[in-house]
Amino acid sequence: MNARSNPSSRRTRPPRTSQPLRVGVIAGPYIPVPPPAYGGTETMIHNLCVGLDRLGHEVHLVTVGDSTCPVRRSAVFEGPPGSIGEPTAEIVHARAAYAVLGDVDVIHDHTAIGPQLGSGTNGGIPVVTTVHGPFTPELRMMHATRPPGLALVAISHAQRAMAPDLDIDAVIHHGVDLDLHRPGPGGGGYLMSIGRMSPDKGPDRAIEIARRAGLPLVLAAKMREPGEIAYFEDHVRPLLGPDVTFVGEADVDTRLDLLRHAEALLNPILWPEPFGLVMAESLACATPVLAFRRGAAPEIVDDGTTGFLCDDLDDMVAAVERLGELDRAACRAAAAERFSRERMATDHQTLYARLAGRARLDLALDLDLDLDLDLEKLDGVGEPALRPGADGAAAGTVTSFDPARGRGRRRAGLRRRGSGTRGPAADSVADPVAEA
Repeated sequence: MNARSNPSSRRTRPPRTSQPLRVGVIAGPYIPVPPPAYGGTETMIHNLCVGLDRLGHEVHLVTVGDSTCPVRRSAVFEGPPGSIGEPTAEIVHARAAYAVLGDVDVIHDHTAIGPQLGSGTNGGIPVVTTVHGPFTPELRMMHATRPPGLALVAISHAQRAMAPDLDIDAVIHHGVDLDLHRPGPGGGGYLMSIGRMSPDKGPDRAIEIARRAGLPLVLAAKMREPGEIAYFEDHVRPLLGPDVTFVGEADVDTRLDLLRHAEALLNPILWPEPFGLVMAESLACATPVLAFRRGAAPEIVDDGTTGFLCDDLDDMVAAVERLGELDRAACRAAAAERFSRERMATDHQTLYARLAGRARLDLALDLDLDLDLDLEKLDGVGEPALRPGADGAAAGTVTSFDPARGRGRRRAGLRRRGSGTRGPAADSVADPVAEA
């Protein structure tokens, strides 16, 4: 696959006093980044990459070929290789990603299989994985025996509480693009429901709530998988009527325009949702959220200020009648303070730098280098400054012997402060990844 040019359209970055990190990000091979329509995980990855880029870090995203995220990109598959969750495609994608990301300071892997394959086998580069779904018993078992050094990120405290036996390195809420999610005036005279066409998300319950409250409903839902289509045909289509407008999987611009003019977002979920990005997006659009008191909803919705947390259908119907008590400006302010893309990127920056600094220190100790580690100067983001020892041993890169190759290979990551140079990555392998 031939390399393709991808000029990055970067804004002017804020001044930095710390050294930038080189961050490799691995998305799944199923949906472009950003997604053309539905895709909460891919939206989060896009926001993270753009946020890190604007903080001054070098970001290399491994994704599918039709992604448009404005950072350096590489891809194995030109488009999604099959249905979501197909393991063979994800294994091929993940292995190629670790092969091409041999020169970064930290890898953030958002696939399910990749961290188990790559962590600990990539020359000591720290690996972070975000758990985007609930901690099922199987997932807890997998992470209980995860490779040493694999850092886990939870996306809410509610999700974290589902796995009290696991060591979690950070809890980091998602962030949204506040420029894209502009505040809206409301006044459309309708309620809105957004999500997958699934009983867990409750589109049928949203129809009942809106109908009982006497307001029209606009329903936007992802409906691609056979189970989603069957659920719609059996449980949702029979409920449609003149008071329900089903717009399908609307594109981003259409969905956000509808959300800005909605009186409120209905989120009558029946599962412990680990985060619920649509709730943060709604608040950014200045639209209040009515949600069941489950999962991370209490961490996102300030009851009585930016929406209402409800216990059942009757409670949510009653909450619709109280929407006049809420101030849309307070919804926007809460999103700007707690759920911005910049805050999310800064939180990840802190974690990455801590892990990268620890990895450099471990490498120095493992190789018994005569280094003078300036541990008091963490450069603002936790990265130890490495100074040459008495014999000048740390001169930018370290050469170690690789028995499998029969010759020395360069170890990247150790450098003199201010030198501005990095050693080359480990000897290259046949690269199945095309750079976009």
